[in-house]
Amino acid sequence: MFDMDGTLIDTQSLISEHMTQTFVGAGLTPPTPAQSRRVIGLSLPNAIATLMGTDDMVLAEQMAEDYRSRYRAMLTTGAEREGFYPGARETLDLLHAQQETLLGIATGKGLRGVHRITQMHGIEHYFSTLQTPDNNPSKPHPSMMLTAMAETGAQPHQTVIIGDTTFDIEMGKAAGTKAIGVLWGYHEPDDLIRAGADILIERYEDLPAAIDQVLEN
Repeated sequence: MFDMDGTLIDTQSLISEHMTQTFVGAGLTPPTPAQSRRVIGLSLPNAIATLMGTDDMVLAEQMAEDYRSRYRAMLTTGAEREGFYPGARETLDLLHAQQETLLGIATGKGLRGVHRITQMHGIEHYFSTLQTPDNNPSKPHPSMMLTAMAETGAQPHQTVIIGDTTFDIEMGKAAGTKAIGVLWGYHEPDDLIRAGADILIERYEDLPAAIDQVLEN
């Protein structure tokens, strides 16, 4: 199971820019890029509510819809800014070719965005299950992992979440699965370890061996 933003796709600058525009448009002090980076992985309304320090989910959802509108407007000229991290495509190709391996996505991004990005990169057929906040609670709730396993017939000891944030790691651990933290994303290595990551990797080339390692333990 792969997280998307910060794990497969490098969207940090886009997310920070649109979060700033959304907050300014609402007459609020915008978060810093570092603050925006810390909430990537949560569902969009939860991320906005966290940045505002509020439990007013009605307002957070209104701002989330403004964010989505701004993001959709960008797509006419900025789709090339949603590129893979180095080595990601090659590693996905390798894992997809393994008959014993099923791939899935568990992301805070909406299903519409997941379909658009996977189709843009020609990998929509790689994934047996797509889990998003459209039909699940936000990470770190384990629902995305539990639903993915139910859909595919995989057991927790056969399942790994690969992600860059504590939300990913905590989600996997709450579902009883293994968890691999990647170091090219948005949360610090020490935070990933404290969240329960079984192993950390620095390059996509290291992922296949890391998957074998954690599933053997």
